[in-house]
Amino acid sequence: MTEQSNAFWRWQEYQRVMPGKSWSSGDLVTAGVDVGSVGSKAAVLVNGKIYSWGITRTGSNSPDSALKALNWALKDTGIKQSDIKYVVGTGYGRVNISFANKALTEIACHAKGANYIWGPQVHTVLDVGGQDIKAIRCDDTGRVTSFLMNDKCAAGTGRGMEVFADLLKIPIEEIGELSLKVEEEPPSVSCTCVAFAKTEAVGLLRKGWSKEKVLAAYTQAMAVRMSNLIKRVGLEPALVITGGQSKNVGIVSRVEAALGVKCLPMPNWREGGLDPMIAGALGAGLFAKALYDKSQNT
Repeated sequence: MTEQSNAFWRWQEYQRVMPGKSWSSGDLVTAGVDVGSVGSKAAVLVNGKIYSWGITRTGSNSPDSALKALNWALKDTGIKQSDIKYVVGTGYGRVNISFANKALTEIACHAKGANYIWGPQVHTVLDVGGQDIKAIRCDDTGRVTSFLMNDKCAAGTGRGMEVFADLLKIPIEEIGELSLKVEEEPPSVSCTCVAFAKTEAVGLLRKGWSKEKVLAAYTQAMAVRMSNLIKRVGLEPALVITGGQSKNVGIVSRVEAALGVKCLPMPNWREGGLDPMIAGALGAGLFAKALYDKSQNT
């Protein structure tokens, strides 16, 4: 990425079909679509197992973003939208997904998706969305038992990190690693208002702080905010992080340090593993199968 591109905030959009999978007209195909404030994700399931997914940027129109994500997930699968028996929508724009059979809260969907990705040992999920953070407690089946959300502010979220990527002219996918390249942790910057945090960061740069030091301060502030939310809901191992910031090693390592625990290992999503960014869409797809099965038995 070059500085001239002016897209330091742009994270990777991609689509994947699980290797070695096949389907037939007799299979039950369901889907979940998670339209977040920043990213839209879709997951396609065949007989309750993940088959493919797509991750795209949310545009100004939620219905268009939902359809774009679903079509992206269907690419190269041979599955058409008409083959899908049931669709559950979730996320920030869930009520605007016109083709969804039902809309469910992203809290329930992230818990269910995390349970599928990591297994029944997951009992605490930290979901870092584009504009909010959720700490979720769940049981062995992925059913939510309690949760807390932060206030509606972009600071300490994915959108806040995008602002810093643009400010510092550093690709967003490199921020986590760079934030760890400091000899000692600096004092935290503001993490209650993204506009104030940006102004504060500019002032620190003018004082001679390196970009790495500013990033360390901001990611530390984010981690403190996240860990405090988890402490309030009650940490019960094992802990996992979903959403885009699950890939930010600077945040993950600092949350672990603040809580004194290790998160379950990140799946190798680049080499055939499941991506924690699709947890909400995946959970929605699992609910879609359960709801379809229920409709056929009544």
